[in-house]
Amino acid sequence: MKIFGNSIRGIDPIQKCLLYRCCILPIALYEFQLWFYNKAPLLYSLKILGKMQRRAAIWTLGVFRTSSTEGLKAIAGLIPIKLHLHKLASRSQLYSAALPKNHIIKTLIEDVPTKSSSHSINMLTDHQKNSIKGHLIDSYNKLHGIFLLFSSLDSELNSGSRIIDIFQD
Repeated sequence: MKIFGNSIRGIDPIQKCLLYRCCILPIALYEFQLWFYNKAPLLYSLKILGKMQRRAAIWTLGVFRTSSTEGLKAIAGLIPIKLHLHKLASRSQLYSAALPKNHIIKTLIEDVPTKSSSHSINMLTDHQKNSIKGHLIDSYNKLHGIFLLFSSLDSELNSGSRIIDIFQD
């Protein structure tokens, strides 16, 4: 069955867009963490995915091929593929942060290695961390850069000392 050809008729554009988002995108982006990470050459992969998304937008809307790509994506409600990949990557990094303490990936990206595991990304030198490429290093960098530890009992979090309390204007 040809999906982007003329073999599927009678489907309205909303159903076509749902079909693209629910069936085609998950297949195309399956295990994207293997090639989408910091310092990875992405030009060719993003070019192919961009062509796929353009064809899907043309098929969804039923417009001419000479239409502008950005306009097609905006009308079809598709975000650019690179931003979609960034969104998926950040979600997968949150999944790795929510793993149980005894999970192998959690022991690798922890800041302090446990007694049962002597291996951790934190034990690498800065030069080694910069030379390693991959999703695990990106997860480590993002988790320890974004989610800094804070105390919920800190005086700045009490009412009366917040910015809105001090500067009411």
